[in-house]
Amino acid sequence: MPAKPPLLSITGLTVQRGDVTLLQGVDWRIEVGQHWVVLGTNGCGKTSLLKTLLGYLSPSAGDLSLLGRRYGNSDWRELRPLIGIVTSALQSSIPAAEPAIETVISGRYAQLDLWAQTTRADASAARRLLELLGVAVLEDRPWLYLSQGERQRVLIARALMARPRMLILDEPCAGLDPVARAEFLAFVDLLARQRRGPALVLVTHHVEEITPAFTHALGLKRGRVHAVGDVTAVVTSRTMSSLFDASIRIRRNRGRFQAAVDV
Repeated sequence: MPAKPPLLSITGLTVQRGDVTLLQGVDWRIEVGQHWVVLGTNGCGKTSLLKTLLGYLSPSAGDLSLLGRRYGNSDWRELRPLIGIVTSALQSSIPAAEPAIETVISGRYAQLDLWAQTTRADASAARRLLELLGVAVLEDRPWLYLSQGERQRVLIARALMARPRMLILDEPCAGLDPVARAEFLAFVDLLARQRRGPALVLVTHHVEEITPAFTHALGLKRGRVHAVGDVTAVVTSRTMSSLFDASIRIRRNRGRFQAAVDV
């Protein structure tokens, strides 16, 4: 049986803007069945990497193939609906009065401030996702009156509306209280274990947010790949200390990582 093609293949990816090099010689490959964590400090290139994957930043050099399509030979606008993203950057673009169910439905049409003519099937699918995420009661609640944890769940439901093959979670726990964070990560772990679920890419600063379902990790430093491979080989005291330029002790307990910083 022939091997399945990778979901993502990046070779020698370099992104420059003027005299600034945002990414330099990045190699990264995501295979079917893998779930990845992307780690690094602020300014290490994580956001630039995501923008390049989504076609908002053009590579200066290197090759990029996503879901079997090569950058430069395909219309990335057609590809974006297959890549779900949950990021706080979306929140300011959602109308304060928009009900949660409309926010979810907007994901099917890749719109913010939904204006498309929707169907009963859209509403039914959105309700199922809200129920899956445990927030069915929020269906008619305006965006303005959702808590941060509720907003993150609604945004995941929105991303899942288009049945993406890859789901990017860009620092999804920012602003969550400890209970909301634990509940959110439990759902992420459940989603990662679904047989036909999307490949997950979690972008974070915190190793404590890496659930046991994540298989691989990519560490970026100053726009370059600093470490890449199995999550247990990358998330170590030695590698994390080097990645963050600090003395960090990593422990693993019941499949979860804990970090202590020596100051």
